[in-house]
Formats: sequence, C-alpha cells, structure tokens
Amino acid sequence: MSHDLNQSLQATQNWIGDLARRLRWHDRERVYQLLIAVLHALRDCLDRDQAVYMGAQLPAVLRGFYYEGWRPDRRAITRNRNSFLDRVHDGVHRDPAVDPEEVARSVLAQFADRLRAVGVEDPKASVPRVLHNLWPA
Repeated sequence: MSHDLNQSLQATQNWIGDLARRLRWHDRERVYQLLIAVLHALRDCLDRDQAVYMGAQLPAVLRGFYYEGWRPDRRAITRNRNSFLDRVHDGVHRDPAVDPEEVARSVLAQFADRLRAVGVEDPKASVPRVLHNLWPA
C-alpha cells in the first residue's frame, strides 16, 4: 500500500515538475493550482463518462484533486472559449500574471503527451468545438 502511495505521489510530482518546465515557472505551488484549475474546467465541460475516463488517466493522488467538488449530475455549459478560459483564470484567483490560454494549452498538451493518441481523441471530441483548438494538433 505505501509503495502505491509513494508511486502516486511521485507521479503527481512528475506531472507538476513537467508542467513547470513546460511553462518555465519555478513556483510549484502555483503550477499545481493552475493544473487543478484547468483539469476542473475540463472535467466540468465533459459528459459524465468522459469526465470519468479522463480522471482514470491521472495518478491516484492527482485524481483525488480532479474529482474534488465534482457534481456528476451537473455539467457546466461552456458557451464559448472565453467562458472556459475565465473558469481557468478564476481557478488561479485571476492572477494577472497568468495567461489562461497559455496555461490551458500547456496542460492539455501535457495530458496528450501522457496518453496514447487514441486516449485523447474521445475526450477532445466530447468538449465543445470552441475548445478543440486548445488541444495539440
């Protein structure tokens, strides 16, 4: 059990470290906050099955944060790209130094890098079309 926990903690740290390098940021706490902000915004615009599928791809510790506050009976309506990016920006307390589009692109690129190509196509297809261009090509 402690081996599994240590592996999950290390995998979560790797996600945060890789994202910090991708963004060229040094503040790991801030990187963690933006990672969760993007994952929550993404989770909440997916249907229940796709949200669960995406969560299953995450290390166990990160998966717990992903599901924190989730209401599967409610799905946020992402009317447009700006509402999604506003949700991301809200998740980092509207920090003026954060470009929510850059952050969203970085997190989604990292997610795509960690999944096999087939693993990203279904979730990408299930998000509103206005968000498709935030995913890597």
